[in-house]
Amino acid sequence: MERTYIMLKPDCVKRGLMGEVIKRIEDKGFKITNMKMMTLTEEILNEHYAHISDMPFFPGIVEYMTSGPVVGMIVEGDNAVLGMRILMGATKYEDAAAGTIRGDFATSTGNNIIHGSDSVENGEIEIKRFFGPDA
Repeated sequence: MERTYIMLKPDCVKRGLMGEVIKRIEDKGFKITNMKMMTLTEEILNEHYAHISDMPFFPGIVEYMTSGPVVGMIVEGDNAVLGMRILMGATKYEDAAAGTIRGDFATSTGNNIIHGSDSVENGEIEIKRFFGPDA
């Protein structure tokens, strides 16, 4: 069993799409083993997005990601990282295929509903970041 970190972003929560997205994850056969709603701080976002924190668009990401609560999840299943990335669709919403979460619900690349770890290693790092070292 592989684990990955999934986060429903503020636009997903504000638009009342949490249930639909969670249903798609479960319908695909993945198991949500832990889930919590949280409000992110600038400090944790600087850590989470360290790879883009020096980009000119980063302040907008911080503003968006602190604009409301998010839902963090630990998702498990066979090939969970790749499977969830396929289910989510392309990060750029205009490239996300219909039938994917982003293809059906994202309204822009910035407001793209969901985050998912891009590797098993990053998944474990992100799980520990958002759920603690014993997760």
